[in-house]
Amino acid sequence: MNLQDPKPSSFQTDALIAEDIDAYLEQHQHKGLLRFITCGSVDDGKSTLIGRLLYDSKMIFEDQLAALESDSAKHGTQGEEIDFALLVDGLAAEREQGITIDVAYRFFTTEKRKFIVADTPGHEQYTRNMVTGASTADLAIILVDARKGVLPQTRRHSYITHLLGIQHTVLAVNKMDLVDYDQSTFEHIVADYRAFARDVGIEDFTAIPISGFKGDNITAAPSENTPWYAGPALIEHLETVELANTAAQERSFRMPVQWVNRPNLDFRGFAGLITDGSIKPGDKVRIVPAGKTSAVKSISTFDGDLDEAVAGQSVTLTLEDEVDCSRGDVIAAADDPPEASDQFQATFVWMDETALKPGRGYWLKLGSQMVTACVQTPKYEIDVNSLDHLAAKTLELNAIGVAEFSTDKPITFEPYSTSRQLGGFILIDKFTNATVGAGMIDFSLRRAKNVHWQATTITREDHASLKNQTPRVLWFTGLSGSGKSTIANEVEKKLALMNRHTFLLDGDNVRQGLNKDLGFTETDRIENIRRIGEVAKLMTDAGLIVLTAFISPFRAERRMVREVMSEGEFIEVFVDTPLDVAEARDVKGLYKKARAGEIKNFTGIDSPYEPPENAEITVNTVSMTPAEAADYIISQIMPLK
Repeated sequence: MNLQDPKPSSFQTDALIAEDIDAYLEQHQHKGLLRFITCGSVDDGKSTLIGRLLYDSKMIFEDQLAALESDSAKHGTQGEEIDFALLVDGLAAEREQGITIDVAYRFFTTEKRKFIVADTPGHEQYTRNMVTGASTADLAIILVDARKGVLPQTRRHSYITHLLGIQHTVLAVNKMDLVDYDQSTFEHIVADYRAFARDVGIEDFTAIPISGFKGDNITAAPSENTPWYAGPALIEHLETVELANTAAQERSFRMPVQWVNRPNLDFRGFAGLITDGSIKPGDKVRIVPAGKTSAVKSISTFDGDLDEAVAGQSVTLTLEDEVDCSRGDVIAAADDPPEASDQFQATFVWMDETALKPGRGYWLKLGSQMVTACVQTPKYEIDVNSLDHLAAKTLELNAIGVAEFSTDKPITFEPYSTSRQLGGFILIDKFTNATVGAGMIDFSLRRAKNVHWQATTITREDHASLKNQTPRVLWFTGLSGSGKSTIANEVEKKLALMNRHTFLLDGDNVRQGLNKDLGFTETDRIENIRRIGEVAKLMTDAGLIVLTAFISPFRAERRMVREVMSEGEFIEVFVDTPLDVAEARDVKGLYKKARAGEIKNFTGIDSPYEPPENAEITVNTVSMTPAEAADYIISQIMPLK
């Protein structure tokens, strides 16, 4: 089968016999694959350029071409001629507005190479879409309208592509037909861009004068309209630029473990995609973060064992020794392993409508690793137009910033500048499962390397045994005035009469000392609970039954504390009191001040309270007295050994 000439319809391809498909795949499967993106300001011609590439490479079926001609007549912007942008601008909103607002991926092939191109948005408000498209690209085509020159959008996109580790940049000066193919215009734009690129850190780029609409310097044939240009045509450059896998093979061996393959008792292999380097049977490897070493016994694939495997291949490794290795670990060259740390600095893009909550726990996914990560207050936000560093307490949608991260256990990584696979991560909201951020690790923090957990002879089990009880955290949560402190105090008194060793952490009392530096903003509330959770954890290590009485209005932070405790150790007690009842009590007069605007960020008034969804214990203080509520709680938690 030949997809180039004649062109079959998409309906016809569904009926092609198997041997024709196999013949086509055999023809193309050994070609290298280049992923690239197009980006630039609105109406610089990104979609038109991609459409032209698809058209010239004969990757358009007959029925698609017929639909394109029909759509060009209805929605096109090129008069009687074909509007190639419509091949890519698939969203109805894009066609109506004439802009790209989503990332459109297209595949095409030439005699020398296969390509996947991402058409990324030009609008600043769609920065997150552009980041998505650029995250897997090896090359970026930065389009500039020859009539407009280098714009702030050009600088912003160039900075982002460089930030995301794209090594190859093409400056495509488009719409040369609209400036009469003037050489001086082209050279002036190239000079302007070179001055900016130097400041950003782009050391080298290829500049090409093109016309996406007319086709000048797109295909291999030089354009007669630019006799003064002696460089390669765009497609020629794309066919010859170095592929990412080629460079990756020169680095030290790395393979994140995706899963442990154990089909029977006689075989135990570790499957994954080799991200860097090469490996042969007999090579020494190290399991990170555990640090155990072994040697490769065999390299298995679906088609049989290999004598060597390189970056870009998915394989299963068997080792000479029975070492502890599981999903999330990294098998690496024994003499040059990657880092493992639970604290690092990263540059990241915030991609959610809801602003970043510093201190809140998010899932951090790096390759096959998944951990809980807390983002500290950003050091600064980056103005991607001017490259200025701006003070920031949080990050809004599409903002880029630099901050320190801490994780609940060490992760294996390398700086993003060294390895995109081991240095790039995403952040996931624990409740919505939405991807809220994408980051690039800069370096591990020195304090993470200098601080180590010190094992002690007397364990938490010894402390609990000495007190003859099982440690617990009774976490009382509810509105201000709900009765948390009163009920917690009653419970502690009853436990004391039962000879239980307890300690009550009260919200107001803790703010007198440990947390006196914190206010009542959402960020400070998160940090307040984080600190209390850490103190409560230390107290359970000492064998105590800990009672805490805090509003703790956010589910995410209550869940964060639960996750640092041992299984079954955290007991959430919801003191369920309606807002009108709590406000009627108003023992401290706080609701009155909040209603008058004298207190800001007051829970229930101008700051939300998120009631528990699955609390272990719920007490209703409308129908119960504090003493009755305490008796009920005791009955639910007993026996406490």
